[in-house]
Amino acid sequence: MNEKTKTRSELKREAIIEAAKSAFKEYGVQATSMDKLAEIAQVSKRTVYNHFSSKEELVMYLVSDLWQKAVANVAFDYQIDTPLNEQLLTWVNYEINLICTQEYLDLSRVAIGHLFYNLSALQKEMEKLAGQTTSLQQWLKDANEHGQLSIDDIEYASFQLHSLIEGCCFWPQLTGCKPLLTEQEKKFVADETVQMFLARYQTTK
Repeated sequence: MNEKTKTRSELKREAIIEAAKSAFKEYGVQATSMDKLAEIAQVSKRTVYNHFSSKEELVMYLVSDLWQKAVANVAFDYQIDTPLNEQLLTWVNYEINLICTQEYLDLSRVAIGHLFYNLSALQKEMEKLAGQTTSLQQWLKDANEHGQLSIDDIEYASFQLHSLIEGCCFWPQLTGCKPLLTEQEKKFVADETVQMFLARYQTTK
């Protein structure tokens, strides 16, 4: 099947987004003007405003896009005939490989650095995103209903699993305390995370 050809408007929007990622990283949000974004994206200033009404809207788009890539858009369906640890390991490996990239960390620094001084905007965005059921939460719910897991609070269990991963693969790297994980380190974290989570929630039959 041939991919759909992108329109000029879609291509310009992508150029603006890529320009924002580059400029926000290099200059910071406050020091990046809409004129600068237009220059980098090689579009008019009016075109930038046609797609994003402000820098804040662009930042919130990047935050939302990060979240969607991390937890919402992963194709992860419960399979009753596949061992639980193998299924969960697939998801954990995806998550680790996503957040253990320089691009993800750079964008996260931009977003966190800007939104630290705009907590109301961050809270509003997080409330909107929190209302969505992620693929992980649905998987946990399905495994729970089939009696393979025993979880009282699906949302909290999902938070626990994310925290186990991010505590090793995201926050230490974001703050510069530790470098990006090697492939061997990623495998160790993934294996240990799955074992720890299932030791708490997997049922014994």
